Amino acid sequence: EFLEDWEERYRHVIEQGKAMETLEDALKVDATKVDGCASQVWLHPKIEGGIFRFDGESDAMIVNGLIGILRLLYNDLPVTEVLEVDAKGELGRLGLNDHLSAQRSNGLAAMITRIRETAAKAA
Repeated sequence: EFLEDWEERYRHVIEQGKAMETLEDALKVDATKVDGCASQVWLHPKIEGGIFRFDGESDAMIVNGLIGILRLLYNDLPVTEVLEVDAKGELGRLGLNDHLSAQRSNGLAAMITRIRETAAKAA
């Protein structure tokens, strides 16, 4: 039963990644690259009228899925609310913390840090 639950969650994460639009090549630059990830990851934040949004892409499908989940958590929030999101707690409820490799967990933490730093600068 547990394996089926995890497999279902994993498939959901992968589907999130497949559903995302790709990032324009012009946005895949050093300034948008997230260090600390095992794969190539780019996050492109946009803040308009105090509302936070970001697009992103990775060369790893599972990481694309994680980006998709982070977009669900953060996109369209006022920048001040971005800082209040407990992403690790939300991802923990999905059971992801127990199943990601150490490198993926570090990369996920780096993505969350980048999002929070961007919002903090704009708040």
